[in-house]
Amino acid sequence: MKYYLYILKSLKDKKLYVGVTKNLIKRIKEHNSGIARATKCRRPLILVWSENYKTLSEARKREWFLKNTPQGGKLKKKLALGTWSLQPKG
Repeated sequence: MKYYLYILKSLKDKKLYVGVTKNLIKRIKEHNSGIARATKCRRPLILVWSENYKTLSEARKREWFLKNTPQGGKLKKKLALGTWSLQPKG
């Protein structure tokens, strides 16, 4: 089973959203259709980054890093500005 860490960018407010899913295409459609409450008011969203992981645990660890550490915040900011390319882990 593959898990995806993904980063979406809102074209409305230019902010990033980080999440984890098993089905990347389906999840992006859910975000853009308004099913996902966290991004409902920030549509439309585009995929700006994704990483593959073998386990949910690995994907969640990377998600936690991006959401909760100063280094992860800096990487997200650079990605939002288009000045950095994240290197995949795993």
